[in-house]
Amino acid sequence: MSATEKYVLSVDQSTQGTKALLFDRQGKLIARATLPHRQIVNEKGWVSHDLNEIYTNTVQAVRNVVEKAGISKDSIVSFGISNQRETSAAWDRDTMEPVAPAIVWQCSRAAAICEEVSADPKKAAAIRERTGIPVSPYFPASKFAWLLRNAPGVRYDEQSVNAVNKTFTVPDPSSKRRLAFGTIDTWLIYRLTGGKEYRTDYSNASRTQLFNIRELKWDKEICRWFGLDSADLAKVCDSDSVFGETDFDGYLNHPIPIHAVLGDSHAALFGQGCLRGGMAKATYGTGSSIMMNIGAKPVFSRSGLVTSLAWKQNGAVNYVLEGNINYAAAVITWLKDDLHLIASAGETEALAKQANPEDTTLLVPAFSGLGAPYWCSGAKASISGMTRTTGKNEIVKAAVESIGYQIADVLRAMEKDTGIKIAQLRVDGGPTKNRYLMQFQSDISGSHVAVPADEELSGIGAAYMAGIASGLYDDAVFDMLRYTEYAPQMAAADRRRKITAWKKAVKAVVRK
Repeated sequence: MSATEKYVLSVDQSTQGTKALLFDRQGKLIARATLPHRQIVNEKGWVSHDLNEIYTNTVQAVRNVVEKAGISKDSIVSFGISNQRETSAAWDRDTMEPVAPAIVWQCSRAAAICEEVSADPKKAAAIRERTGIPVSPYFPASKFAWLLRNAPGVRYDEQSVNAVNKTFTVPDPSSKRRLAFGTIDTWLIYRLTGGKEYRTDYSNASRTQLFNIRELKWDKEICRWFGLDSADLAKVCDSDSVFGETDFDGYLNHPIPIHAVLGDSHAALFGQGCLRGGMAKATYGTGSSIMMNIGAKPVFSRSGLVTSLAWKQNGAVNYVLEGNINYAAAVITWLKDDLHLIASAGETEALAKQANPEDTTLLVPAFSGLGAPYWCSGAKASISGMTRTTGKNEIVKAAVESIGYQIADVLRAMEKDTGIKIAQLRVDGGPTKNRYLMQFQSDISGSHVAVPADEELSGIGAAYMAGIASGLYDDAVFDMLRYTEYAPQMAAADRRRKITAWKKAVKAVVRK
C-alpha cells in the first residue's frame, strides 16, 4: 500500500442493522460490512432495540469492513456516523449501561403522554412553533418521558403532578445516579469515546421535539413540559465538528476523529448532493423520509409536514421540510414474514408487473398509525377495492404502490408549502431496485425520479461530510454520483383518478 493512501470510514446505524463502509481518497465506496440486530416486539406491539447489541455490532462491523478491504488500519483518517433517528435511549452515565431497551422510532407507546401535553392547546401550539414538529409519539420527547416513568430504576413521582408541570425523580436521590438521554448517535458517541463525550448534532437534536430550531438551542420550557431538564441533555455540535476520538475498543492502533454525525435521512440528503434550496430526496427504508432542502431560513408547514435542521456545516445551518411515513420497505417485510406471499423482496417487481393493471385494490399500511401528512397514530391498516379476481399478484401490487402513494402525498404537501414544483426526486434505499415501484413513483408524483448507482446514500453522506471536514475531500466528491432516471408516463387523468381513490381509502382509516 502506498504511504499516500488514505480512507474515510462511516457507519450507518439503521433500524434493521449496522453497516460499516470504507471510501478511498476519491470518495469511491470500496467495501461494506453489515450486521443485523434484533427487532424486539412484545404482545402490545411495542418495538425496542438492545443498545448493547447495537454498540457491539458497530465495533464488529468496523472490524469486518477493514479486514474485508485488506487495508492498513493506520490509513483511516476520519470517521462519520449516520443513525436511525428518533429511536430513544436512556443510560447510566457512569456505568454506560442502558436503563432499558431503546424505544424505536416506529413505536407509539408514548401516545398517552402526547395527549397529556397537547391537552393544553397553548403548549401544543408552542411546541409546533418552536420545534417545527407537531406533538406526536413518533419523536423522542415523549419517548424520553415514557422511559422516565417506566424504565427500571427510574420512577414517576406522582405526588408532584399538577396542571403545569410533571416532575420525575430517581428512586434513591442519595445514589446520585446520572442518567443520559439521547438518540442513537449520542449513545454511540458516548460508548465509542468511553463515556468522555456526551454530544449530538443539529440534525438529530432538531428531531427530538425538544430543540428550538429558531434559537438553535434546547428549549428549557418544552423540556420541562415533558419532565426533562435541558441541562441533562447532550451538547449540540455542528454536524461536521469533532465529536471525540475512538479506536473502536482498541481495534485501531490509534484513535481517529469522529468528524461527522448526521441523522440518516439528513445524511442521505447530503450524500445525494441536495445542497441547495428546492432540491428533494426520498429515502426508502423500513419507513421513508422525504426531504426538501429549503435553505438558510425555516419554512413552517401548513400541510402536515415538519421543519427540521438539515445540518450545520461550516458554522451555517440549512433547514428542511420533511414528511415521514411509517411503512415503506416494512410493507414488503409484512408480505414476506406475515402473509407469506413472497419469499424475498426481489419477487415483488415481477408479481406487480403480472397483476391486472385495472385492478382497484388499495392497501393503506397504517400498521402503526399514519405519519405525514396525516399524523394519525390511531389509524388502522386496510385493504379496499378488491374484486373477485383480485389475487396474490394484485395484493402485492397494492402493497408496492402504497409506498409510492404515501411519498406522493408528502411531495404534494411540499409543493403546496413552498410553491416550488419538484421536478426531480432523488431516491435511495433498498426498494429503489424495484423498477415497477420507481416508475409508479414517477407516474403518481408527476416528477422525474433519479436512482443513484450507489445504494448507501446515508453512509455516503456521513463519509463525505467527514472527508470534507478533515480536508481529504472537497465538493467535487459529489461528481462520483451516477443516476438512472425515470420519467412520468401516466396520463394526467389516470393520475387524478388514482389519487382520488387513494385519498378516499386513507380518509376511511383516519380517526378524527
